[in-house]
Amino acid sequence: MKTRNIILTLLMFAGIALLSTSCKKDETSDPQNVQANDDELTITKDDALADQLFSEVTDITNEAMGGPNNLLKEVVLDTIFMGPCVTVTIDTLGFPFTITIDFGEVNCLCHDGKYRRGKILVEHTGPYWAAGTVVTTTFDDYFVNDNQLLGTKIVTNAGFNSQNNMTWTIQVDGQVIKADGGVVTWVGDRMREWVEGAGTPMRWDNVYLITGTHTIEASNGNTMTATITQALEVALNCHWIRSGEVEFQHSLFPLVILNYGDGNCDNQATVTINGVSYDITLRH
Repeated sequence: MKTRNIILTLLMFAGIALLSTSCKKDETSDPQNVQANDDELTITKDDALADQLFSEVTDITNEAMGGPNNLLKEVVLDTIFMGPCVTVTIDTLGFPFTITIDFGEVNCLCHDGKYRRGKILVEHTGPYWAAGTVVTTTFDDYFVNDNQLLGTKIVTNAGFNSQNNMTWTIQVDGQVIKADGGVVTWVGDRMREWVEGAGTPMRWDNVYLITGTHTIEASNGNTMTATITQALEVALNCHWIRSGEVEFQHSLFPLVILNYGDGNCDNQATVTINGVSYDITLRH
């Protein structure tokens, strides 16, 4: 009887050990408990932040040009981004001409609700709307909500496409030093297509579609390549990317998909990792 009790006790402990091991294995395989998922969520959030900040730079420089023959937009006062503290200096004596957009040395509350300081420096090789014109943008202590932008953005007018929409190629080689100190490196090649608003004098109805690829080294040190699989819809009357989808790939991680939604103007997006979806809130 004693021997039988000892055997039963041993079997019971063995069962508990197996159960414990099984539970541990299941917990590890659950995507919500894998550290890599936290890393991937950080990458997608960092990417959305950098994408938004570098994308809006062109809209700000277009707004600074103001009117009439430079932008095909007659109304100068319908500013979306710039606030009352911004000083714009345009040297148009000859090409290349330069634009300096100075938000001042302290944070300035702009019309889109963001705080900016520092300068955006722009050089045009020709009229913005002329095919072949190259617009080079750099930064001088430029911050958005205490996130600093560094690097270069080059926009080249590629003329009209087969749909008779004006297009631009975009190259970005930049960094974002986040307000919390993390560094995001963002390098991309994009195409920007103007699909709505070209026939009106106001800027608020402008809508663009963005396609292309880029690489991102996130603030956690991980690097991924990204491809826009559904064109990103950027509307000037919305402070967020309204729709579109980006796929991120890394040899050590499963496929990651960032979806910006179905066209609503909000700061919500969905990240899908290895078939499991997470709702995230975007920041700027």
